[in-house]
Amino acid sequence: MYLEHFGITEPPFRITPVTVFFFSGANRGEILDALIYSICEAEGIIKVSGEVGSGKTMLCRMLLEKLPGHIESIYLANPSLSREEMLYAIADGLGLSTAGERVGVIMSMIQNKLEEKAREGKRIVVLVDEAHAMPLDTLEELRLLYNLQIGNSKLLQIVLFGQPELNSKLDQPNMRQLKDRIVHHFSMQPLSRNILESYLMFRMRAAGYRGPDIFSPGAIKLIASASSGLMRRVNILADKSLMAAFIEDTYLIKTHHVQAALRDSELEPARSRVGNRLMLAGAAAATLLAGLAAWWMLEQHTAADEKRSAINATPALAPQTIAPQAGTMTLPALAANQATTATVPAYSTAASTRENAAAGNATTAATSPIKKDAAAEAQADLIEQRLAAGKNLLELAASANPAQEKPVASIQLFHSTGAYRARIEDFLREADGMGNLHEIYLLPTRLGSAEKLLAGHQKDGLRVLYGAYPSIDAARKAVEQLPKQYRERYATSIHIFSAP
Repeated sequence: MYLEHFGITEPPFRITPVTVFFFSGANRGEILDALIYSICEAEGIIKVSGEVGSGKTMLCRMLLEKLPGHIESIYLANPSLSREEMLYAIADGLGLSTAGERVGVIMSMIQNKLEEKAREGKRIVVLVDEAHAMPLDTLEELRLLYNLQIGNSKLLQIVLFGQPELNSKLDQPNMRQLKDRIVHHFSMQPLSRNILESYLMFRMRAAGYRGPDIFSPGAIKLIASASSGLMRRVNILADKSLMAAFIEDTYLIKTHHVQAALRDSELEPARSRVGNRLMLAGAAAATLLAGLAAWWMLEQHTAADEKRSAINATPALAPQTIAPQAGTMTLPALAANQATTATVPAYSTAASTRENAAAGNATTAATSPIKKDAAAEAQADLIEQRLAAGKNLLELAASANPAQEKPVASIQLFHSTGAYRARIEDFLREADGMGNLHEIYLLPTRLGSAEKLLAGHQKDGLRVLYGAYPSIDAARKAVEQLPKQYRERYATSIHIFSAP
């Protein structure tokens, strides 16, 4: 119901695991890299534990997508399998026909198939979801399967995903042989309050949202405390908060929206987590192994990265002399954009004094074709000021002067509608405080729509751009050098002014 209201294409906080919504923060990305490395290069059974709703199944699904081609996976989604049922499931995953065969014969067939795969350079991994619910004799059968080897190499790799109860199950005396073979243990940590905002806005942008941040600090604080940082609870509360804001016809999620979501959800406080020292040790192990995994993955993908770079490279502008580094253009014409020009109409808005903006623009006013004194600049509305800069940028890009270096592309941070005027001003004030206001350009999405935008027409919007670059490739490289706040907050794209 609220999709069109927030400008999104699908629900951002569904609890069904969808890999496009995988969040790599809060040690998830490090664990994923470490899992891929462990499966490909290391030996030993792997265990991933975490509370209910911490994102284990999402991580498992993501792992299935990211495994390299020589790794073949068998995914056991139903852990409540008997020993025989588990063997049948693995045999089926290997493409074996087991109709009417005895368990001993099936075991032999599995070993022969695994040896055949090993000779082909393939590696088989069994991923067990909800492993804490697996019967003890089935877990023991997994251990026996793990013991299969050819020469000095194991034929099968095993990854167990489970709740903390799995740790208690493995502590039983009759499970000590399996526990001794678990050499990698990773723990899914809850989301901290500091990273919760990044998670919420990441999900929104993955669903197609392109506006400013919409969760107020109070709303984030309440979601963090009520959810205990567990992703499933966060998703439930965030989804219901969006619905409450939609009903109220507002775009900013405030504390009372989350309170309404809490009343509707009837969430109970999360139970106290067990094995805290194990979780901390697992987090440290994930960090350590992730470093090794990062080095290994860098080695694995160097050739692919070089190939992509060659494909993405764009030819230099023949009639222009462009510096090889991917820096922002510093032409006088672009510097002039930092000052408000008289060619932009004075829109009727409640502008306040911008002393910082005037000070930041004073250094470039001398190069502007139309000079304005500091007092006039101090009175200029930030939106009008950056609209003027955007207009000058477009004029420079469209210039017919072949001797003049022209901007070809910029980095689009987000697109906004007229309903967000106040928050656009907040964004510009933040940019002013960060010292990069001169890098921000505003472009109406339709010609002549600036007046409607400032009047609050929701269908008329603008693009918020960062920097001006002499080539598309330079703009792509500059994305990596964006301020950290922008890289984490926005789903950036390359906006092209003219063909290179």
